[in-house]
Amino acid sequence: MRAAAISMPRLDKMPGMFFSASPKDLKEPSHSLLDDKTQKKRPKTFGMDVKAYLRSMIPHLESGMKSSKSKDILSAEEVMQWSQSLEKLLANQTGQSVFGNFLKSEFSEENIEFWLACEDYKKTESDLLSSKAENIYKAFVHSDAVKQINIDFRTRESTAKKIKAPTPTSFDEAQKVIYTLMEKDSYPRFLKSNIYLNLLNDLQANSLK
Repeated sequence: MRAAAISMPRLDKMPGMFFSASPKDLKEPSHSLLDDKTQKKRPKTFGMDVKAYLRSMIPHLESGMKSSKSKDILSAEEVMQWSQSLEKLLANQTGQSVFGNFLKSEFSEENIEFWLACEDYKKTESDLLSSKAENIYKAFVHSDAVKQINIDFRTRESTAKKIKAPTPTSFDEAQKVIYTLMEKDSYPRFLKSNIYLNLLNDLQANSLK
């Protein structure tokens, strides 16, 4: 069976996605998340043709390009594995992008943005931990955050204390809460969504050509 070739979208190019290309980006004030004062607005229509949507998001969905050694290859089998667990879905960069766009359609993209920001934060150099921790906290955790995540008061307060002396695990508690929320709430709906099912069907159809 042939795998359909697609271009893997870069996380730092995803609409609304907080995922810095390099630690330097978080040191520059001009790239601060605090500059983003724009509240999320419901688009007039999201019910666009799903295949057209997927083609715009993943340009070469049906291009038929073949390269068995290419990292840009995404197979129907790989997409089917996303249904095994949220962990497997998020372990795949394209999976992150597709799921992120699904969450955007539900106006809850702040969840995956925060989760990805936490993953990036864990890899941060020690001298950048403080500034990056403050950015993440003010963007997602603070009670007045533009992209405030849905966590309980105790976790919010606990996280606020931890970033006063930041370590790579400062956001672990909050990240686990958001992961569980996505796993139990958004993820099951994603697997039943047209965004996921049409992508899988298109890849399966291409593999039979």
